[in-house]
Amino acid sequence: MLKITPYFGIIVLIVSIGGIFYPKLGFLLLLVFASLMIIAPFRGRWFCGNLCPRGSFVDFWLAPFSRKLKIPASFRSMWLRVPIFLLLMGFMVYRIINTAGIVDKVGMVFVTLCILTTSIAILFGVIIAPRAWCSFCPMGTLQRAMGGSRYQLKVDADKCIDCGKCQKVCPMQLPVNEIREKPDCIKCGRCIEACPKEALSF
Repeated sequence: MLKITPYFGIIVLIVSIGGIFYPKLGFLLLLVFASLMIIAPFRGRWFCGNLCPRGSFVDFWLAPFSRKLKIPASFRSMWLRVPIFLLLMGFMVYRIINTAGIVDKVGMVFVTLCILTTSIAILFGVIIAPRAWCSFCPMGTLQRAMGGSRYQLKVDADKCIDCGKCQKVCPMQLPVNEIREKPDCIKCGRCIEACPKEALSF
């Protein structure tokens, strides 16, 4: 995780609230989309754990109000994730087509999308866990498809003592110290910092 990661959450508020009065702020989402598209083929979901404004928002702003329950396994299912991806992308494209190319109207499409997805993230973040939304986030699903096998977390089985500290700090609630591919790992590095035996690395 980068030192500035906790502060990116402000972008969510700027777009969701400020965008209502100044729709052009919605175009900040294009910068977000472009960044994750560039990074994903090389580092998978690294963007989610280091640069994602909503990830920062739920981790550092919403977490104190969360029940922090176990994220349902169904949230990670592609049977849920793919339809949500297609639905939201279809909604966005349909709305953009109907703007007639008017800049403020296009910007408001992105603002509306940000408000909608942030509302869902807050709802599930409070009643379940901060990163519940991230388990089926369309952009997270896209990054997984583009580079889920890249930049994998490595476990040194000889050093690991199964203390469980890595799993306790994993925001995605993944089985961190199991030696297998984890395409939904967001590469935040919190497990590495928590490991007392330095058994984890990228």
